[in-house]
Amino acid sequence: MASTNPSTPQPIRFIDPVVLTRISSLELVARTVVEGFVAGLHRSPHLGFSVNFAEYRPYRPGDDIRKIDWKVFGRLDRFFVKEFEGETNTSIHLILDCSRSMAYGSRGIRKLEYGQYLAASLGYFAFKQRDGVGFAAYDDRIREFIPARGSIGHLNTVLHAIESTRPADRTEFLKPLADVAERLRRRGIVILVSDLYDDPSRVMEGLRRLSYQGNDVIVFHLVDPVELDFDLAGSARLVDMETRAEMHVVPELLKPEYTRIFRDQVSNYEKECQKERIDYALLDTALPLDHALFTYLLRRERLY
Repeated sequence: MASTNPSTPQPIRFIDPVVLTRISSLELVARTVVEGFVAGLHRSPHLGFSVNFAEYRPYRPGDDIRKIDWKVFGRLDRFFVKEFEGETNTSIHLILDCSRSMAYGSRGIRKLEYGQYLAASLGYFAFKQRDGVGFAAYDDRIREFIPARGSIGHLNTVLHAIESTRPADRTEFLKPLADVAERLRRRGIVILVSDLYDDPSRVMEGLRRLSYQGNDVIVFHLVDPVELDFDLAGSARLVDMETRAEMHVVPELLKPEYTRIFRDQVSNYEKECQKERIDYALLDTALPLDHALFTYLLRRERLY
């Protein structure tokens, strides 16, 4: 029987997203996902969970004067502030697509539910890093907007708003995302969770609006397994979730062309986002949330 070396890093394993649907509280879902994720990570100053003293740095206008070390000032006659590992004070803006297309789900979990779990987990994780968390939900217009703040009471407000989000109207990217961008008073990390169900040119223009003011944008593109592999048997009736248009198809005949178009679209998003310095991640809603959290962490590592 093979032995296991306790010093060998073990793979991080998450609960099946469908299992998460059985947990009634979104806050408990977020805590379960994040604390399980953190437990599997090696300690890193990029993660923001340590409050150990790291270093001094010169005071800069706008810094919190409560962080000035007055003993050092007494000795050197210069202002220095204490930096702590993981003390980033970043604003994390979570934006969730709540259009009707997000109501689709073929295997026990809808894209919107998965998006809610993802947004809640990222918000909870950011709060643990002492970052401010804000939230916006949109379809063809902004349905909810909560500015980023860092208190536990505010986090609960954000989690409640995420949990209360329901599928609404048709997707529109340009106007609502431009409106969100105008409301962001402090630049930070903007995380968009969506199935990107709109014309790709409008999607990209909306993403550019979010990044105009120096925001770092991360896009999580949610796709259902059926949308990903087009695994349908026999004849099928496809119904557009937003327009209600119908199409009768033979999946076996359509699959090669569908697969080519889908891959081309993903490749185009990857290239266009790379040009705009936007992080793009395709997420299969049948898979656990570790990939999304790792993508977020890697982005922060590059920033800090």
